[in-house]
Amino acid sequence: MKLIIGLGNPGRQYEMTRHNIGFLVIDYLARQYNVKVNKSKCRALCGEAEIEGERVLLVKPQTFMNLSGESVRELCDYFKIPPEDIVVIYDDKDIEVGKIRIREKGSAGGHNGMKSIIYQLQTDQFARIRVGIGQPKDGMVEFVLGEFSKEEQPKIAAAGKNAAEAAKLVIQGKTAEAMGHFNGLTE
Repeated sequence: MKLIIGLGNPGRQYEMTRHNIGFLVIDYLARQYNVKVNKSKCRALCGEAEIEGERVLLVKPQTFMNLSGESVRELCDYFKIPPEDIVVIYDDKDIEVGKIRIREKGSAGGHNGMKSIIYQLQTDQFARIRVGIGQPKDGMVEFVLGEFSKEEQPKIAAAGKNAAEAAKLVIQGKTAEAMGHFNGLTE
């Protein structure tokens, strides 16, 4: 089994915010594979799918962003999943709105959800897909917890679709192919 983990915050008030782009990508994959991500397991909402011949658990941690690693570690322990079999999808303010970046491993880059996952797993050796949300004009908290503008929404929809397609390649072991095709791609 592999895990595709979308980071976000639980609750209706956060549904369409920039910080919840990971949840939005999981929702896109769930619709594509006709899967409900509604089973509660290890402080996460999960749904099982078969994607490109792989058994995959689509995951939305419910621990709030800054504690995402607690849920991810519990899931990895419960299902005996090594870090190399997970993909984490999350927002990145240092990437232009609508672009994505895929990496095989690396630092948290200042993202608190990723800091939590790296700390809990005691490794940064797992794939990640960062979805660009752009730079804040005002305060960071207000920005990441704010919704996308009308002008940004088509770019984010395209980025979400690209992130989902990239995740499918990564779980098949085709990370280099995903990087070559999707890194920096818009619409």
